[in-house]
Amino acid sequence: MTFKGVHHLVIRVKDLQTGIETWRDKFGLTLDRTTESQTLGIKQAIFNLENGGFIEIVAPLSDDSVVGKAIESRGEGLHTISMEVEDLKQTVEELEKKGVKLIGKEEPQVYIHPKSANGILVQLYQKT
Repeated sequence: MTFKGVHHLVIRVKDLQTGIETWRDKFGLTLDRTTESQTLGIKQAIFNLENGGFIEIVAPLSDDSVVGKAIESRGEGLHTISMEVEDLKQTVEELEKKGVKLIGKEEPQVYIHPKSANGILVQLYQKT
């Protein structure tokens, strides 16, 4: 199993507009789009990067969403690192053999639990 590279970063913020202003106005990134996911309970802003990756800013739709709870307990900051892998199924099998705690391994999105990754939620991404 090898991580091929960082696919994207997810940063959680209390207020999406303030997050957009930081990354657009202070850091000079171009806002690609904003979306909202009722399923995930978040508002999102996507900033594409020249190398093909992107930065995703997320804000909770409610305090009881996953992002809302994370902000309550840990504050704003890095929420997820998405790492590209060659073979998702093989990567999951190898990580399980090593005792790595996974979230959603039967779903399309698989994550390494923060308890197994020094406090960072790591998404495993396979290009299709």
